[in-house]
Amino acid sequence: MNMASVFTPAAQRVQVLHPGDVACADRGDRLETLLGSCVAILLTDPRRTIGAMCHIVHASGPVAGMPHTTAYADKALGTLYAQLRACGINPLLCEAWVYGGGNMFPDQFIATHVGDQNADWALEALAHDGVPVLHADVGGTAYRRVRWTVGTDAPEVSAVAV
Repeated sequence: MNMASVFTPAAQRVQVLHPGDVACADRGDRLETLLGSCVAILLTDPRRTIGAMCHIVHASGPVAGMPHTTAYADKALGTLYAQLRACGINPLLCEAWVYGGGNMFPDQFIATHVGDQNADWALEALAHDGVPVLHADVGGTAYRRVRWTVGTDAPEVSAVAV
């Protein structure tokens, strides 16, 4: 038996989330997304063994006749909770990070905009459910790249020039 193979860590799995995606990952796996007015909610159990992320596009519900997909906030968060439960994690005992909600058209929208609505919805929903938010970085006019390797460290967030 080759002893080197015994100590080789498993390959890191990287999941890149696009608008409306929801994903669950194990410790050591990486979750990534790019946000403008969209919002990402990241949840983890306090031991940081499982992590989950959803990429919310719309705080409001779908227009009549349109499918109710995970692009909509309520469906995305519900799916995120269901995926955590499937991993044996109670989502209401998790901790959260919230990112995004930028104003991508500041010349057109000076007051309220869709990014504000998305960020407000996410923070209010987590507060309603009793899920503590460890950190929120919302608003502004920059795109955000979010990268998180599930584990003890916080997500990496960087501004992206357009």
